[in-house]
Amino acid sequence: MTSPAAALSWSSSSRLYSFGGCSNEANESSDKRLAMVVVAQKKAKKTRKIILKEDMEDLGKKGQLLDVKAGFYRNYLLPMGKAQIVTPVLLKEMRMEEERIEAEKKRVKEEAQQLALMFETVGAFKVKRKGGKGKQIFGSVTAQDLADIIKAQLQREVDKRIIILPEIRETGEYMAELKLHPEVTARVRLNVFAN
Repeated sequence: MTSPAAALSWSSSSRLYSFGGCSNEANESSDKRLAMVVVAQKKAKKTRKIILKEDMEDLGKKGQLLDVKAGFYRNYLLPMGKAQIVTPVLLKEMRMEEERIEAEKKRVKEEAQQLALMFETVGAFKVKRKGGKGKQIFGSVTAQDLADIIKAQLQREVDKRIIILPEIRETGEYMAELKLHPEVTARVRLNVFAN
């Protein structure tokens, strides 16, 4: 029989072998008795994935996905009704809403491109003004005047705020721009003559 000290030394040496990478069948049977080795881990970060329900100056815009501390969500965002926890159903709804918005933006841009093509194929819009000396006219041609002419000739409502005109105080041909969409601009010719 072996003494307890010898058994202890044999047992501790088998642990060393098992940690060192030695693999013996005799050692594997004794490894089942080993104590658990605890490896130190970092403290778990307690964050929550949320979706904002409204624009917040410091966090982000409505519908944005964020990671926030659990306490901030629990103590401020949730009671104020400014955010909600992300769920798979909510993510699916958000994706569908984003796809719908993208399709709408694409449709609006295509309409603006068709309208721009129509404006550019029309030719020149004619504007009559009371004439003065030489090429001078009385008054000037404004964006509202061009909007009224477009409405009369093409039966299209155009907001005067999207029309960019140079200053027109003489007869002649001018180019005006209509900002129909952030990415679509139509250029139209404008013939100003005196009667």
